[in-house]
Amino acid sequence: MIQKISNHHVIPADPADPADFAVTAEAMDRGQRARLIRKTRTDLGLSQAEFAGGFQVPVGTLRAWEQARATAPDCAIAHARTIAPTP
Repeated sequence: MIQKISNHHVIPADPADPADFAVTAEAMDRGQRARLIRKTRTDLGLSQAEFAGGFQVPVGTLRAWEQARATAPDCAIAHARTIAPTP
């Protein structure tokens, strides 16, 4: 069940699972963006350094995107979708 709390959607933690935690829509979006960036890079067979060079961002920035510690900007997502190998 998703609850709306002050303009943010939240999936509450499962009270029966002590390891579970609430997740916001923003965090889920950041995770999906991280997955797309990481999957695109690995599907292309590139190292983080090679991929970061193509984006012209520091490797640390790419790592933050891939680990969902930072949200990859829309332009990076659009570029990743453009260069991703087609199945």
